[in-house]
Amino acid sequence: MVIALVTFVVSPLTVARADTVHSAPSGEIVVSAAASLQEGFTELAKEFRRVNPRSRVRFNFGSSTALVNQIQSGAPVAVFASADLASQDRLIQSGNISSSPRLFARNTMRIVVKPGNPLKITRVADLVRAKTVALCGKTAPCGTYAEVILARAGLSLPESSITRGLDAKATLASVAFGDADAAIVYATDVIAAGRSVLGVAIPPAQNMKAVYGISIVRGTRNQSLARAFVEFVMSKSGRAIMARHGFLAP
Repeated sequence: MVIALVTFVVSPLTVARADTVHSAPSGEIVVSAAASLQEGFTELAKEFRRVNPRSRVRFNFGSSTALVNQIQSGAPVAVFASADLASQDRLIQSGNISSSPRLFARNTMRIVVKPGNPLKITRVADLVRAKTVALCGKTAPCGTYAEVILARAGLSLPESSITRGLDAKATLASVAFGDADAAIVYATDVIAAGRSVLGVAIPPAQNMKAVYGISIVRGTRNQSLARAFVEFVMSKSGRAIMARHGFLAP
């Protein structure tokens, strides 16, 4: 009886593919991100999932300040993306993140008014014509940026004419669907709102540039997936997605 010996040759390409599948990140993480990142990060996560089909990213969007409080209170967050660096510094000081945040995008501010601009607001000083102006909460990054813009324009609005939103999305909604005549929000939020509002540019000399930072929260159980998501945000593909939503390069 003759026993045939058959040798299987495994090509390097096959081994590489097996290793890639084995090392691909999997599982689930929660990403807490500034409200202004909602549209950009939602698209980014879909592309990330396409590349890493065994992974899942859940989002918690809100004011960066509120998200910091949640993380410091023990919320199970793996990655934190904020619309400023001060919020990241707070987490460094409290020991919730151990390394410096990575800068991945910038943004500018814009006045938003109702379609047709009935009050003919064309500059920051014209906000005095508005009966009600919507601003983000004083401690939220978009609220801090708005206060600087008002100060640079030499404009002091009475608190009685100001309504405060929890974050940029809520602030814009006060104009799109509420009683506010105007607001100061991120330029990207104006783009995302489409025809429901009209944006009015703020001159560079009065404007503010928001800086977005991202970091991994200490103690997260899925470090590999958290790192993979951060790297995707920082990648050429991630930055291209953010640029499509109006964000500027860091």
